Amino acid sequence: MNDAQELDGILAAHHGREGALLPILHDVQAAHGFISEDAVRTIAKALNLTRAEVHGVVSFYHDFREAPELRPVLKLCRAESCQARGVEAMVAALPDNSRVAVETVYCLGLCSVGPAAMVGDTVHGRLDTARLGALVESLA
Repeated sequence: MNDAQELDGILAAHHGREGALLPILHDVQAAHGFISEDAVRTIAKALNLTRAEVHGVVSFYHDFREAPELRPVLKLCRAESCQARGVEAMVAALPDNSRVAVETVYCLGLCSVGPAAMVGDTVHGRLDTARLGALVESLA
């Protein structure tokens, strides 16, 4: 199945759904890793929106990418609970590693086992400086 067919399938799955833009964008992001200009154009047409409206949503939310991320992505929780458990000191101790994209997120829902991080669909809890450093190195 090519990208256009996959996008058509995503649009069909949400056809007639009220407020379909965000679910469609999430599905496209999950399928392709980013939302291309072609996808923005097709989604806008399907939902009777302007490209600017769709682009505005894509550019507003940090979870959406407009280009593929070629590096592994580690999403690191920096919400209050993880901050109270020392995540900021862990971030400061991270080695400078440009081969891994470390993104800040605010709550992975693992407050009782924080600091927490997520790689793909896998969550990692009870991190400390050594475990976080090892996780980053394992991705590089």
